Amino acid sequence: MGIFNFFSKEKKETLDKGLSKTKEGVFSKLARAIAGKTKIDDEVLDRLEEVFITSDVGVQTTLKILDRIEKRVAKDKYVSASELNNLLCDEITDMLTERDNGTDGDFEVPNDKKPYVIMVVGVNGVGKTTTIGKLAYQFKKAGNKVILGAADTFRAAAVEQLDIWGERTGVTVIKQKMGSDPASVAFDTVSSAKANNADVVIIDTAGRLHNKKGLMDELTKIKNVMQKVIPGAPHEVLLVLDGSTGQNAFEQATKFVEATEVNELAITKLDGTAKGGVVIGISDQFKIPVKYIGLGEGVEDLQVFRKAEFVKTLFGNV
Repeated sequence: MGIFNFFSKEKKETLDKGLSKTKEGVFSKLARAIAGKTKIDDEVLDRLEEVFITSDVGVQTTLKILDRIEKRVAKDKYVSASELNNLLCDEITDMLTERDNGTDGDFEVPNDKKPYVIMVVGVNGVGKTTTIGKLAYQFKKAGNKVILGAADTFRAAAVEQLDIWGERTGVTVIKQKMGSDPASVAFDTVSSAKANNADVVIIDTAGRLHNKKGLMDELTKIKNVMQKVIPGAPHEVLLVLDGSTGQNAFEQATKFVEATEVNELAITKLDGTAKGGVVIGISDQFKIPVKYIGLGEGVEDLQVFRKAEFVKTLFGNV
């Protein structure tokens, strides 16, 4: 089934509302860029460059978008300014890394990987633990048995917050005392999940970046102990980034990609910022699919990322 079969009216409304600040910013800038123009010329392209860079798309991705537009204009001989938005939708959607998790539904897990183990990484303050809580809610709502592991044992607040989410969603949280070995918590969590026939395991980890080698060693140790219980775990290393930080999110992504094998991204707090263009830049630059986007505080406001719908929301229907 196609992706749009699962995109309900409610989800579209949440996406529209969550991206409204970015959309308004991009639209106003685009309108100024093509004001009085009948075709896409060098002046329009120069203005577009400013639009994308000031929307936190990033310099490299901006240049790539402009190159694609120039080639399209050359190929089609003439492209009017009024056609620009459709052209942007086509080219940017085609650029973004495709997500394929082997399932049809939003919060389903592959049948051949149960329990499906997700290790969540990211610096403190990006919404990592909140994202885990929302994921737990959504996975359970989809009919999965979920277990959480509180392996961020360096912050009491992280364990407490995960506990609160566990109570709120009716999901079991495996934890140990403050300062315990994170790998030990991860081992206990996957062991419990396997013994209790869980469908999904989500492991929270510490978000310290001051010592990259220390972080790398810790995450590697967590992965190694989990693999003793579940070969191939973790199946997903999900990096959570705060979309409202713009270019800082690029720097965080760079460090975590160097420290561990990130294969999925979640970009949060897009509802409170005009910097939603960062999603486009990060997806393009790191060639890692964006799997989830956070569009608000509610548990329903975490959405599976669909690149066509995202781009259409930003650039369509001007």
